[in-house]
Amino acid sequence: MVKQTTINSEISLKGVGLHTGKEVTMTFKPAPVNNGYTFVRVDLEGQPIVEADANYVVNTQRGTNLEKKGVKIQTSEHVLAAFVGCDVDNVIIELDASEPPIMDGSSKFFVEAIEKVGVVEQDAERKVYVVKEVISYTDETTGSEIIVMPSDDYQVTTMVDFGTKVLGTQNATLKNIKDFKTEIADARTFSFLHELETLLNNGLIKGGDLNNAIVYVDKEISPETMESLKVAFGKESIAVKPNGILDNLTLHYPNEAARHKLLDVIGDLALIGTRIKGKVIANKPGHFVNTQFAKKLSKMVKIEQRNQVPTYDLNQEPLMDVNKIMSMLPHRPPFLLVDKIIEMSDSHVVGLKNVTMNESFFVGHFPGAPVMPGVLIVEAMAQTGGILILSSVPDPENYLTYFMKIDNVRFKQKVLPGDTLIFKCDLISPIRRGICHMQANAYANGKLAAEAELMAQIVKNS
Repeated sequence: MVKQTTINSEISLKGVGLHTGKEVTMTFKPAPVNNGYTFVRVDLEGQPIVEADANYVVNTQRGTNLEKKGVKIQTSEHVLAAFVGCDVDNVIIELDASEPPIMDGSSKFFVEAIEKVGVVEQDAERKVYVVKEVISYTDETTGSEIIVMPSDDYQVTTMVDFGTKVLGTQNATLKNIKDFKTEIADARTFSFLHELETLLNNGLIKGGDLNNAIVYVDKEISPETMESLKVAFGKESIAVKPNGILDNLTLHYPNEAARHKLLDVIGDLALIGTRIKGKVIANKPGHFVNTQFAKKLSKMVKIEQRNQVPTYDLNQEPLMDVNKIMSMLPHRPPFLLVDKIIEMSDSHVVGLKNVTMNESFFVGHFPGAPVMPGVLIVEAMAQTGGILILSSVPDPENYLTYFMKIDNVRFKQKVLPGDTLIFKCDLISPIRRGICHMQANAYANGKLAAEAELMAQIVKNS
């Protein structure tokens, strides 16, 4: 079993955002198991969280941009690639602006920061999506294509062809993620001169200079353009090297562009939310095709995880019996809907209920064809989650738990007398200010019976 990981302690970096030009401080912080990668906008009221999730991608112009409820995170890919490349599963990324610092246009400085604080194992198994068949996505407009095929390791190959003499066709391959630091991390972002002119004319890349982007000169530079570039980059003189790039950067690799595209693929596919065991081949990759592929894989992963019912030894001594549960929860029969707690950590809890014909709700709910009401299944999941959130305070008997929100509720199958319901609740984000946001699933007869996203808050009982 491979354990999940996080960083050992927090660390901060400062710089400017490439497109916004704003000074930004970014802080990496350790995160609990199953947290994944979460961005926190500490400059906004309430410090809203944006999870690194493919479904939050709203724009892929000049980077992978996320948005959740109006809160934006721009150009997330270089930071995410660093965490995947350093084998980190869970981390909180605090920002006091919308965009991480561009640094030198690669993942190098992020990798160095992670290595400085170190990586630690956590007490939970890493989630891995094992690719069993070829999965592909093609953008018919551009001809870009990404496929993933079965492999013993996570491998990535990129093939790029920009149709220009200055760059031509390039390939790059990463056979083992452990080699990310030495082979990929310092590959810098790049742009073509014609793109640069457009971006400058539209007031973009305000944080750009010749130290954080390779500029390939794919056209004749007019004297006017040369002068505007001098002004934009604060240089007394600018020239073009024989290899066709502007003159104050030396390429780290002949195929640095292909390596950076590989870096982008790793960062964008981090939005799937789980590790991949498979070989990725990307032909003419870009943020749009990368993130569309990530969305497709994310959906497939969720379906597979939903169909994988966890197994527990129901005969073992429970972590909490009904008497211990009642010492923590205010609920009492017939409204106490959890019989046992069989497993719990800082980020998840597993409960159980034996459904019998003696339940009071069967008297009036579909007499003659008894079915457990769906709202009570949701309530039972919430009571199980209540145990988790109340366990975070030293005096749970002095607190009450209240619903704040219920989202994405789905009922998959009926629950009947004689069924054993197993409830599993996992934190979606860390408990903050007594607020608990969790994914709750209920299983019966080896199948998913119900699922929901629950948000609750504990309040001191006055």
